[in-house]
Amino acid sequence: MNRDFHKRPNGYIETINRGIKAVREMRGGLTYGSGTREENIEKLKREIASADGIVIGAGAGLSTSAGMIYSGERFHKYFYDFAKCYRIEDIYSGGFYPFPEEEIMWAWWARAIYINRYMKAPKPVYNDLLELVDGKDYFVITTNVDHQFQLAGFDKKRLFYTQGDYGLFQSTDSADKRTYDNREWVFSALEAQGFIKNGEGIYDMPDDGNVLMRIPSELIPKDPVTGTKYKLNLRSDETFVEDEGWKNASAAYSDYLRRHYGLHMLFLEIGVGGNTPVIIKYPFWQMTSEQPDSAYACINLGEAFVPDEIRERSICINDDIGTVLKDLK
Repeated sequence: MNRDFHKRPNGYIETINRGIKAVREMRGGLTYGSGTREENIEKLKREIASADGIVIGAGAGLSTSAGMIYSGERFHKYFYDFAKCYRIEDIYSGGFYPFPEEEIMWAWWARAIYINRYMKAPKPVYNDLLELVDGKDYFVITTNVDHQFQLAGFDKKRLFYTQGDYGLFQSTDSADKRTYDNREWVFSALEAQGFIKNGEGIYDMPDDGNVLMRIPSELIPKDPVTGTKYKLNLRSDETFVEDEGWKNASAAYSDYLRRHYGLHMLFLEIGVGGNTPVIIKYPFWQMTSEQPDSAYACINLGEAFVPDEIRERSICINDDIGTVLKDLK
């Protein structure tokens, strides 16, 4: 593939433009679809079997169904000391907490990155989804940053993570457009806090539950030559680094849609909420509307709806994603 990004298609910008177009053109109302749950399950089975291509659009709801919960038992197992000391109630809010020292902040992030990026989801929801589309001509676009698709065995060349990766650092120097794998750093930071790798290769609390809430100063992530500090490669502002891997995935997504345009496509939206609908939800609506041989499906507990314009070619299943995927299998 041509390494000059200016000569490559930008699938990210293209999908946002499609989303904007959907907002401008779809003036009808929204509906929760038609048919019973059982009828829609059977209809979706047929679409998966007959489609020339399947575009999977995944949001946070998919990971939530897979057990990637940011509160409760999972939170207290790895962050009970932070909860007690700083009264933090969940992993999400902890990411914004003004910790008094960098050593403490990075101790928090080492744990958060580990359980959300390097541990497989507690439930086999991603594996069930892969089993459904394995052997099909699929492509995945997702706003999730936990890379559970990759951990479940999805083809890396068929994945586009639009919003970044918990497993990558980027420099705080805006001129540096590279990213840096953080796997070894995460493991070192966990060990420095007192976590112990068990027989299955998973880091756990020691038996006495005593771990440090800080890492040594020398472990604060930074460039080994210049000393410039790192931060997570997550899209939060204009400094987000779109590295070569991101650009290749963006171009691959654009190319996939171009090659499949006009075929019998299934746009399968799973767990996409209202935070970033212009990246997946609205573009899926627009592409379904524009391509009469295509179909749209939405699996989402409490948020399975569709515009009137594409109602006749849509499948809405309002239920837990993991339960639906098992039924589809």
